[in-house]
Amino acid sequence: MANDLLLATDAGRIERPRKPLVLVDRNDGGALIVMPPRPVWDRTELSPVELAAFALLIAATARAMLDVLPQLEDGCINYWDAGNWALNDAAEPPGPKRGPEHRRMHVHLLGRSPRSTSPSWQWGESPVFPCYADRLTWGARHEPLRDDETGRIVTRARELLGSRYRMDA
Repeated sequence: MANDLLLATDAGRIERPRKPLVLVDRNDGGALIVMPPRPVWDRTELSPVELAAFALLIAATARAMLDVLPQLEDGCINYWDAGNWALNDAAEPPGPKRGPEHRRMHVHLLGRSPRSTSPSWQWGESPVFPCYADRLTWGARHEPLRDDETGRIVTRARELLGSRYRMDA
């Protein structure tokens, strides 16, 4: 299940998760994924230059979400290094796995709205994530960010990368 590619740069990629793997409904804050510039199992595998550029892409994307999504007014972003489901014994290939061989780190930007109606995303509480076995039914209930929303986020992220972070987007 591929994500929707929204922006590709030397610093990494911004992607929108597709159903059924949407962790946060757009009305509860929405979610995007930022992929590193190359596949790594942990961010410690990135060079200093790659790591710095990746961090700036994450920050610009998160700030853009906060700037353009009305549902995030007075809200915040949770940053989650992910790739853990690839290590589940039930994930392909079945059986025990080691991080360096199977995990592909990426960062979920999870919008947190003070007006969230989801019991898993209540304002002021830690988010609740599904178990691996429940991930598809969980995500099928959530709507991804719409094209107009992701378009505004990418436009704003490009602006921030150029003006605030002095990077070519």
